[in-house]
Amino acid sequence: MTVKSVQKHIEEAGLDLEIIKMNTSTATVELAAKALGVEPARIAKTMAMRLKDRDILIITKGDMRIDNRKFKDCFKEKAKFIKMEEIEEATGHPIGGVCPFGLAKPLNIYLDISLKEFDYVYPAGGSPNTCIKVGVDYLSEITEGIWIDVCKA
Repeated sequence: MTVKSVQKHIEEAGLDLEIIKMNTSTATVELAAKALGVEPARIAKTMAMRLKDRDILIITKGDMRIDNRKFKDCFKEKAKFIKMEEIEEATGHPIGGVCPFGLAKPLNIYLDISLKEFDYVYPAGGSPNTCIKVGVDYLSEITEGIWIDVCKA
């Protein structure tokens, strides 16, 4: 999977996206922001969460965290991250490269309303040194993302 699966997804779906390969790590919000020369909030952090009956992805602004109360109100259960050793199996991507494209299996994708502050953001691109510049509205459209409010600064 990883970058090759992301590229394949982009090509097969005819998406107007390009994977940006960096010479340095973009595995964390801080590293990605520094490498791209943008504020950390503009990095689209993709969090892999495990619900009782399924795995999901939640994409937020880079400087946001899950608000446990909001999460429970939205999903009717406690927030639970997928364990680090299970991330790649669940998503097809390594830690630091998780993104909503080229997934190992279909996952529901949720977009936190915090993203609406920006016209474009940078999610990872399938590896710890890749990213993709994408418009927020386009991200919503191509991921069929469901808008939610589950974060806090």
